[in-house]
Amino acid sequence: MKLLGKTFLIACASLLFTQFALADVVGRWKTIDDETGQAKSIVEIYEKDGKYFGRVVDLLMKPDDTVCDMCPGSRKGQKIVGMDIITNMVKKGDGYEGGQILDPVKGKVYDCKLWEEDGNLMVRGYLGFFYRTQTWYPAN
Repeated sequence: MKLLGKTFLIACASLLFTQFALADVVGRWKTIDDETGQAKSIVEIYEKDGKYFGRVVDLLMKPDDTVCDMCPGSRKGQKIVGMDIITNMVKKGDGYEGGQILDPVKGKVYDCKLWEEDGNLMVRGYLGFFYRTQTWYPAN
């Protein structure tokens, strides 16, 4: 009977851990164009050394060899596919912050916050008191 109880506890703990792991932002997310409402790209968020990054893995409205003409610094002229557009995010409470997000169309870099809401990823880029929030959807 004790073995059955321990097995049940381990199963419950595993299920709980799995639920928390699924609430993580790591994975692939579909971005939506603010103006057209169409799917724009797939961004893969990954963890490296305790920080979170997001790289473009597919462009849905442009060819995958599209380069970032407006990007600042060393990113200028690089292919957007493969580029990290989210950098140095740190988990804080239920969200992620402290990093930046690049808008490769406008070539601007913004401070960034990420959090999950109803299974979607909320992405907020801000500059001072001004901000814009997008909803990214799980990419299957």
